[in-house]
Amino acid sequence: MRYTQLGPTAEQVSALCLGCMYFGSSISETRSFQLLDLYCDAGGNFLDTANNYAFWVEGCEGGESEQVLGRWCKARHNRDKLFLASKVGYNMPPRVPISLTRQTIIEQCEQSLRRLQTDYLDLYYAHTDHRATPLEETLQAFDQLVQQGKVRFIGCSNTLAWRIEQARLLSRQHGWAEYCCVQQRHSYLRPKSGIMAFSNTQMPVNVDLLDYARAHADTFTIVAYSTLLGGVYSHPEHRIPAHYQPDEYDAADMQVRLKTLHQIAYETGATPNQVVLAWMLQASPAMTALISSGSRQRLQENLDAAEVMLSAEQIARLDQASA
Repeated sequence: MRYTQLGPTAEQVSALCLGCMYFGSSISETRSFQLLDLYCDAGGNFLDTANNYAFWVEGCEGGESEQVLGRWCKARHNRDKLFLASKVGYNMPPRVPISLTRQTIIEQCEQSLRRLQTDYLDLYYAHTDHRATPLEETLQAFDQLVQQGKVRFIGCSNTLAWRIEQARLLSRQHGWAEYCCVQQRHSYLRPKSGIMAFSNTQMPVNVDLLDYARAHADTFTIVAYSTLLGGVYSHPEHRIPAHYQPDEYDAADMQVRLKTLHQIAYETGATPNQVVLAWMLQASPAMTALISSGSRQRLQENLDAAEVMLSAEQIARLDQASA
């Protein structure tokens, strides 16, 4: 496993973060335990969940992922070895609306802690940028949790660079806890120019955020999610699954980048998925990449990406590939 420092913290977290969205819902508890064990045996320590995972799965109401993680941590007695992240802000119908008010943040944190069977979260994200709530109210609520020792660090997700800087400036002015990272959708294939969000909620990394992260490399980290686009890089026909809105990708640009990706996979002896993840870990700015799978074989493939080393020339070819 490769490790990286998270923003301005002194924390060394796994460069490959394990996404636990479907643990306890579409992925059974038994299989979830197996995948968690595999990840940790490989040296992983960074686990990602949210309060509403995965209410949209039939028979679920939200919180299932946190509950499974809580039971696994208790069974393995390993909480002190983990860097555990959860989120608040998106809805969990019909009980919890989309909100980043003080009341929502405080109440949902308490519920997440109970489900996770822990006294604290290492990282607590604002899951979305809820413009209807004043930033001051949101940030003060997060700071309260930090001061109480219930949260160690805070981050944001699905948020534009200018809003991140606005929030961080407010935190500095008031002496509040400051966002140390953003979790944003990002992969090797690029959405069309001008595309701002997927499904009006999931914000992709754009040139502004990349520039911001480069300029603040010592104090801010990008955590990329949906890194493998639902398996498109290993799909023989290179089709983006419908729920990722394939019409938001330029077909010509996609084919050029896929061709370059497969050329470099051949050169390195790595799989295309591994090259995508290695490219993220070695890019400028370097990112933490979120991985997830219900398959032990596929998870091991993704974990092995930490051992793939790309040359500067190969990274440049990947970066510059364009229609």
